[in-house]
Amino acid sequence: MRTTTRRAVLGAGLATAAGGLLTACSDSSPSPSSSSPTASYIEPDGKEVAAAETRRRATGPVREVRLTAARTELDLGGRKVTSWAYGDALPGKEVRVTAGDTLALRLANHLPQATSLHWHGLALRNDMDGVPGVTQRPIAPGAAFDYRFAVTHPGTYWFHPHSGVQQDRGLYAPLIVEDPKEPLKYDKEWVVVLDDWVDGVEGSTPDAVMAELAKGMSHDMGGMHHMSMTSASSPSSDGPSRMLMGATSPVLGGDAGDVAYPYYLVNGRTPDAPETFTAKPGDRIRIRFVNAGGDTAFRVALGGHRMTVTHTDGFPVRHMETGSLLLGMGERYDVLVTAGDGVFPLTALAEGKKRTALALLRTGGGSAPDADVRPKELEAAPLTADRLRADGAVALPSRRPDRTLTFELTGSMTKYDWAINGRRYASSDRYPVRAGERVRLAFVNRTGMWHPMHLHGHTFALPGGGPRKDTTIVLPGRRVEVDFDADNPGVWMLHCHNVYHAESGMMTLVGYRG
Repeated sequence: MRTTTRRAVLGAGLATAAGGLLTACSDSSPSPSSSSPTASYIEPDGKEVAAAETRRRATGPVREVRLTAARTELDLGGRKVTSWAYGDALPGKEVRVTAGDTLALRLANHLPQATSLHWHGLALRNDMDGVPGVTQRPIAPGAAFDYRFAVTHPGTYWFHPHSGVQQDRGLYAPLIVEDPKEPLKYDKEWVVVLDDWVDGVEGSTPDAVMAELAKGMSHDMGGMHHMSMTSASSPSSDGPSRMLMGATSPVLGGDAGDVAYPYYLVNGRTPDAPETFTAKPGDRIRIRFVNAGGDTAFRVALGGHRMTVTHTDGFPVRHMETGSLLLGMGERYDVLVTAGDGVFPLTALAEGKKRTALALLRTGGGSAPDADVRPKELEAAPLTADRLRADGAVALPSRRPDRTLTFELTGSMTKYDWAINGRRYASSDRYPVRAGERVRLAFVNRTGMWHPMHLHGHTFALPGGGPRKDTTIVLPGRRVEVDFDADNPGVWMLHCHNVYHAESGMMTLVGYRG
């Protein structure tokens, strides 16, 4: 996710208040414009942001955390790689707080590049959102930054950088916000972080993958990955070619992804050395799924079990039973399962890529299944968010939108020119909203690929009483409309959570007018 330090020089303010402004308030804003040079936007360090934080009224203690981003050696389960991570663990050590607490986290940057820390899914104060060049200055090598904000809503979240393609290294960790009035009853909890892995394997790095993808392919052929490559496919000092060809999925509407990853991981481990979670037969287990991948949707199932979906992206839904779930990058789901007796595979199928990640649930004796096991629960179409309905306690009240912002998702593999409304990201582009408005975001996918679209600082509602989410999958040729209430002032990123699509330009900014 490209920082403005790589596209523009950050000026005296954290966010430009009056440059490169958009069309005046209207019901539809298909593209940004600079026709209103006198307009202004609320800056991340503005008084309105401070006032919104005061209204959140943290009621719990201050939870202090120290975190270091550094180059380190990681063990993926017998396979050691050198990468960047938070500490020496993959995923990074879980941060767990209770709704109402104040989180005070100091990030020390021991990396060779500037970095940042974005709190994915949290509706937090704008100047803590962690987007360099927009909400804060980059954290330089050798420097540190103090993040401090009220955490008001329970749920399953995670954090990662918003600098270049750093997220596709080992720089991520779960953030669990517990509910002080937790309505669910369960005996155990299992946090499951899914990832696709390339860094440090045969000389590969995410930056080298980005450079290869940026060269594009010679023929588009409707967006399918069976075209010839314009770059050489032989190994180089940056590793072998990682450009993916032929990965398709009906569930994803066709093209499944751009990157051929050598490994797929559950909680930082390969299928040959999976993590084992232990419980007793009959235990009720809450599983919190997080897709921290860069370019992969995962279809997940627990062999021999049905899952009851209780939450998505931190918000409760009407409970629905399923055999498998689909998670796009950035999405989270919470489920409940009642454990059987034996050893069971939790398999995450890399959708369209014909590879799997694996963990094990052990409640009794027996041999572990093979690393490439495919539970029968994966055979049926997975549950997707459009089939869920919001729990009544969090359903967005019905209201006509005051403003509709239309975002055409554009680009192709031919030139690898992913963009929004035909414009690659520029920090001067802002789509305007005003506090108190009901805003409709209309995503129109003009590309041959699916895109998980993520809005910072807010949750939106899917149509027809659908779930509250911050990340939604938009399939090729489809239009998805979501609504949110503009109740968190500042300047907020909106982008595809495919890290390589975002880095190439498929992101923009939504700004509150002053």
